[in-house]
Amino acid sequence: MADVNPFSLSGTAHSQHWPSLVSPDWWLNKGFMAATGQPKSAWRWNPGTTMLSTQRGVLTGVVMYLLMVFGGQVVMKGVAKPIRLKRITQLHNLALTLISGFLLLAFMEQCLPAWRDRGFFFTICGAESWTQPMEVIYYLNYLTKWLEFVDTALLVLKKKKLEFLHYYHHSLTMVLCFEELLGRVSVAWIICSINLLVHVIMYYYYFLASCGKRVWWKEIVTTLQIVQFVVDLGLCYFCLYTHISYHAVVPLPSVGADCRGTRLAAYYGCVLLSSYLLLFVQFFIKTYIKGEKGNHLGFRPMNYDGMKAAPQPAAQPAEPAKAD
Repeated sequence: MADVNPFSLSGTAHSQHWPSLVSPDWWLNKGFMAATGQPKSAWRWNPGTTMLSTQRGVLTGVVMYLLMVFGGQVVMKGVAKPIRLKRITQLHNLALTLISGFLLLAFMEQCLPAWRDRGFFFTICGAESWTQPMEVIYYLNYLTKWLEFVDTALLVLKKKKLEFLHYYHHSLTMVLCFEELLGRVSVAWIICSINLLVHVIMYYYYFLASCGKRVWWKEIVTTLQIVQFVVDLGLCYFCLYTHISYHAVVPLPSVGADCRGTRLAAYYGCVLLSSYLLLFVQFFIKTYIKGEKGNHLGFRPMNYDGMKAAPQPAAQPAEPAKAD
């Protein structure tokens, strides 16, 4: 008899919905078998046991990241020339483009059938929508936030100026993904999916730019980042209100159902994403409106390696912030 997967919508370990060669779930299972000798369905997120699954480890990661940012800048002041590492930069951007695309498809494979069969509300609020196959993808997405710290390390080595927005969202987005795993927030799948879509476009942009290509659509990347947070916040506040109204002592207008996830994760997500939206709008205004009066949307090439090596005049645009 097949092992019962308590997280599965169907009550079995089956989670492959697409033909094998185009199924992210099939490839993930092959990867788990090769790496651990066990199928993907045997994996579990166990806080305190799973790698990088403790609050202490996450806090340590944030502290070490900030030490890399500020300590690295101090060290690089004593280095005569920037360390560019062009090939590593290209490989890093290409890898994150491909990883983001793969994880996006993995979410789609799991969520679209549930959406079709149970409805959209179920996918963002239903208690059963947090499945073991989904938890695997959430965890892998969480690990990519650690990998994205390499972005900052490369910029520090290149002696480029780092905006507050850059290290603020890099560090705290990793914490957000951790809290979503702990809180099992059902709506996280669509937030992650939109973010992964933006990352496919963004990191492909950075890959082209790092290869010396003339890329004209950098403003579009920043615009997509802002749109991302508007959609995210609409969903997050809706789910949080649905949860609060369902449990309220005083009757409130509600849909008559609950939303899965802890309030701590929900509050943290709403506050953090709200701050992201404000910071990215500020970045857009500073870079593309006040800094470039008279220019039209897009059609401005970027010299990736030469950017921010030295203080730029006001008319020079900054690169789009890497959002998570």
